[in-house]
Amino acid sequence: MLVVVAPEPGGPEQLQVAERPVPEPGPGEVLVRVVAAGVNRADLLQRQGHYPPPRGASEVLGLECAGYVAGLGHASVSSPAEQPSSWRIGDPCLALLAGGGYAQFVSVPAGQLLTVPEGVDLVTATGLVEVAATVVSNFDAAAVRPGEVVLIHGGAGGIGSMAIQYAKALGAVVAATAGSPGKLDYCRSIGADLAVSYRDDWVGAVRDLSHGRGADVILDVIGAKYLEQHVRLLATGGRLVVIGLQGGTKATLDLGRLLGIRGSVLATTLRSRPIDQKAAICRRVEEVIWPLVAEGAIVSAPQTRFTLQQVVEAHRHLESGDNLGKVVLTIDTA
Repeated sequence: MLVVVAPEPGGPEQLQVAERPVPEPGPGEVLVRVVAAGVNRADLLQRQGHYPPPRGASEVLGLECAGYVAGLGHASVSSPAEQPSSWRIGDPCLALLAGGGYAQFVSVPAGQLLTVPEGVDLVTATGLVEVAATVVSNFDAAAVRPGEVVLIHGGAGGIGSMAIQYAKALGAVVAATAGSPGKLDYCRSIGADLAVSYRDDWVGAVRDLSHGRGADVILDVIGAKYLEQHVRLLATGGRLVVIGLQGGTKATLDLGRLLGIRGSVLATTLRSRPIDQKAAICRRVEEVIWPLVAEGAIVSAPQTRFTLQQVVEAHRHLESGDNLGKVVLTIDTA
């Protein structure tokens, strides 16, 4: 089968399409014939050498995919419950992965497979998996409540577009940042109450939106660069949820301010979680996100599609900052 790997860290030119054996699904696993895979910023970091796969995960890039069940692992003698009996050969499915999505086939723990939301074609649904799992797990951790002000950076990206829509579905007041007029218009079109350029005074804009109270929840993909501003912006009881480090890893934290507002800082990752936790998140996505997708309260972000053989161009496009929504690789398994 064809896969994409990055034998040496570096730029997009390091990506190579290579041949690998089709994996054998182990106990409790399902083999998926992949038709599309999402391209995420985590993939760029892995290619650059900054985000290695968890121990035991495939070195092949890709954290989400869509396809069809092509094989079922056999139950072990010690644990017959591992047999993924709810899936059948030929079933369409989505998968949350620790790696391996940029490939014609991937073996996945059965609990990390998801059904396809009603009314969405398989390739489009590819772009919903990782963003839905990220947003749901972090909004659950932050306990987002109706009426709260939620600030979302990168609102026109995959995670940002999902977060805006899910926050609105939860009854929150949503502020989003983005980098161009077109992206700001997009954020407003999917429900953002405030869309402001990150080059402008977004802190002041959020304060105005909240009538001086500040943000109750901040979904932070930036990290160190914005830490001081975020802590100052938090409302009493506010929660800063760090899920990305685009702006660095180290900064000074004003604990006095945090104590004074009874605030909290959460930092989470999805890729390295244990299988049972990922399975629980996938069930949560099916429970709360897929119905919203089916009824049109959450719409899929725009997609820019490339073939597997165009993976270098796909990474360059995402890295450029020009992308709106999701980047997806389509994969021919014929």
